[in-house]
Amino acid sequence: MQDNTQDMIAPYVYQEDERIRNRDSTHEIVSKVAYLIGVYRWHFEQADEPLRLDIYDELDLLKNARILRNLCMVRSAAERWFGKINEQIQKEFKSIYSVPEYMPQDALEQLRADGIYLSKRAGTQLVHLIIELNRYICDRVNNCKNLFPVWLNWNYIRDLFVMKNGLTERGAKEAADVYFKNMECYPYGIYINWKPNQCGNILFSDKKFVSLLYQAHKDRFTDFAKVSDIGDFVKENIYDFIGGANKVVMVVDCENSDPYRFCAVLNGLEAKALSKIHKIMLFDDVHTVNAWRILESCTSIPVEHIMTKRVKEEKSLVDIEMTALTCREHYRDQVDSFVIVSSDSDYWGLISTLPDARFLMMIEKEKCGPEMKAMLAKHGIFYCYIDSFYDGNCEIIKRRALFNEIYRILNKSVQLNVHEMFKEALNATRIQMKPAEQKQFFAKHISKMKLVINENGDVAIELDT
Repeated sequence: MQDNTQDMIAPYVYQEDERIRNRDSTHEIVSKVAYLIGVYRWHFEQADEPLRLDIYDELDLLKNARILRNLCMVRSAAERWFGKINEQIQKEFKSIYSVPEYMPQDALEQLRADGIYLSKRAGTQLVHLIIELNRYICDRVNNCKNLFPVWLNWNYIRDLFVMKNGLTERGAKEAADVYFKNMECYPYGIYINWKPNQCGNILFSDKKFVSLLYQAHKDRFTDFAKVSDIGDFVKENIYDFIGGANKVVMVVDCENSDPYRFCAVLNGLEAKALSKIHKIMLFDDVHTVNAWRILESCTSIPVEHIMTKRVKEEKSLVDIEMTALTCREHYRDQVDSFVIVSSDSDYWGLISTLPDARFLMMIEKEKCGPEMKAMLAKHGIFYCYIDSFYDGNCEIIKRRALFNEIYRILNKSVQLNVHEMFKEALNATRIQMKPAEQKQFFAKHISKMKLVINENGDVAIELDT
């Protein structure tokens, strides 16, 4: 759907200090929210606006998203011009389809094309239309839940669309009154269920929006790696390092690194740079996270998985084997550049052993001590934090790792062959059934057995009796 009307609200003027505070933020969530609440397309098209046009175009192809957007656009127009529209409806017996100067006709037409038919009755009070819109929005907002990541509290997002007491005349009129008096406090002048305050454009960045959203619900959001990305300066240094190498290998200490944060690194770097990496060497241990075992399916870079053994239970040999094989890569396979992913200070010995090799370190902020960082800086070795990369796009590997582990536990806990079970039950009860009867009983009762989970999380198996 194309927006032909440019609303009368001037774009929010961003303060320079706010740009600095949020310059590493992502803009995926705010772009989705902006689309759904009905922010005009031309805001997405402006180069100095934070909203992403590609997300607008992506959501505009989805019927559920399009319906919610158009319902919100019509509601905002009704709220904004409540008095003028209501007067024409009451005195001139017009409908919302005959006041194009106030109502977005393209949104109304698209709603009809998508199967939503709003009241056309002349003389009906506008507040009744707002109640009708609120009912549609309440019924349909959950259809857009899957547009947002699972780590974001959906109920907080949903509340933005659901007008408080919006199914009553009093609630709808109160919301219209608050909105009309404080229009400049709403994002792009669009109505949402939000307590007006002077905090600028809440859709300026994902970091700002999610922080304010949780704060509005007396909650606190702290996982900022979900809504921010590492800066361009760091990425350019990584690209320069890879670009200046003859042969690059990534060496990962799985004991001292997070698999999901490393996945964020791979997802956050340009494909052109990643294509120059010869391989990834994962130095693993029996005690490390199972997610490392599925990393190979999440990258096109060849992965060599080295599983180290333990001579003693309390002593890992990962650092020793990692040092030895890194030296082999350098001297035998002419690898001149290594990206070391580890927060263990023991690897300074490896770096100092290969004076002719080039190194770039990827560490975690809290795990790598100041002495190691000072040593790297002193010798001109660039390092960056893997926990500063945007990890909101790592849901696939997290979900896969979680399902793999669940299946492992289920396979370990549930060892049952239903055919053998049925046969044993027949023998124990001394019931004689003909093959046709057995087949019918099995199809009707046993094949439809299901897991039942109680409030405490305990699982039982029930037959269809």
